[in-house]
Amino acid sequence: MAIEQWLTLGIVVAAAATGLMAGFFYGFSICVMPALAQRPAPEAAAAMQSINRVVLNAWFLPVFLGTALWSIVLAVAAFIDGFTPTAALIGAGAAMYCLGTFAVTMRFNVPMNNALAAASAQDPAIAAHWRAYSNDWTRWNHVRAVAALIAMLCFVAALV
Repeated sequence: MAIEQWLTLGIVVAAAATGLMAGFFYGFSICVMPALAQRPAPEAAAAMQSINRVVLNAWFLPVFLGTALWSIVLAVAAFIDGFTPTAALIGAGAAMYCLGTFAVTMRFNVPMNNALAAASAQDPAIAAHWRAYSNDWTRWNHVRAVAALIAMLCFVAALV
């Protein structure tokens, strides 16, 4: 297989993976968080604590982490081939995913998840904690969804 074919396959994989992550985060923004908002705070907090434990699994982590790593490898490979419009689109897709999705997750959503995990759903202060968590977490989740979508569009554009 020629280098160009490998690069094309790599771009398809990156587009699919960033699309999966965009859909995952989009689903949280439009379904999961609004559904939890309809529940009493102790119940919503307990449900989110459970979600945050369950999501760290063999299906989510390889796609979430692997997409960041693969995007970087792909961008480096594309730029080694030259500073072309295709390389720029691949670089933009990698940057959008790595900064807008991966880094945002690690800098904002994970610390909020850890703080929620340390809280007791039975604590009387959970209502205020949940309200702040839900608002802030969802806002950053929107950023992750949009960044992953833009990354996917960059990878798709690189194919064209």
